[in-house]
Amino acid sequence: MRIKEIISQSRRDFRAVMVCEGCSHEQKLTSGYDDRNYHDNVIPAMKCEKCGESRESLGIVAEPTPTQYAEWQVV
Repeated sequence: MRIKEIISQSRRDFRAVMVCEGCSHEQKLTSGYDDRNYHDNVIPAMKCEKCGESRESLGIVAEPTPTQYAEWQVV
């Protein structure tokens, strides 16, 4: 899964529309966290509701998604 659009963000918490790289199915993410761990480990392991594939299972290596705040910033 990858982030297509961030619907709303409050500090580091966000909601987004996610897209599957395998079947292009869109689904809503109701609770996400904008830090390196979430973008580097959690999102690549998310499975699509439709096909059941994840970025990891498809073998896709994506560019790192930038965060809104630096890791050292407290917001």
